[in-house]
Amino acid sequence: MTVDLYGCSDGELAGLALAGRQAAYSELVRRHRDRAFRLVSSHIGNPDEALDIVQAGFVAAFAALNRYDGRRPFAPWLSRILINKCRDWHRRRTVRSLLTFVLPVSDAAEIADSAPLADRVVGDRHELARTMRAIAKLPTSLKEPLILRTLEEKSEAETAEILGISQKAVETRLYRARTRLTEILRKE
Repeated sequence: MTVDLYGCSDGELAGLALAGRQAAYSELVRRHRDRAFRLVSSHIGNPDEALDIVQAGFVAAFAALNRYDGRRPFAPWLSRILINKCRDWHRRRTVRSLLTFVLPVSDAAEIADSAPLADRVVGDRHELARTMRAIAKLPTSLKEPLILRTLEEKSEAETAEILGISQKAVETRLYRARTRLTEILRKE
């Protein structure tokens, strides 16, 4: 008997994946990959590295699939994992940038960030890239609710659930994030 995976809920797909159905994993990826990429790309501001982080996020999610509660939505659970992967990326990037000051310049070239230069971006792409860089400069506590509410179009309740904070905290952080973002963009 074959199961129509397209008609299954995410919880059912998780159960099928845990039972060894590879197609269930594929369907979960198909359903959530675009949103996952937007979330990660918005968080770090580097689309090339976002692909790696999304892949690592799905690997981590599937490794922890037995801890997923199939009665709850899959997207917020996956978003939490992806945000944690973004935080890990930021920590590694910070360490790399600190090492560039400690190591000789010749060694730093191997560690340096390979993000594309701003002069390669033109027109609307330039403005989008400028905004994404400004978002990436925000502190994590402000960046995460801004991305979830504005770019991922999550409700305040969903954002609060994903981040594990109150709705009032989401509202306050959004106000601060927008204010800070405006300041960053004015300075550039």
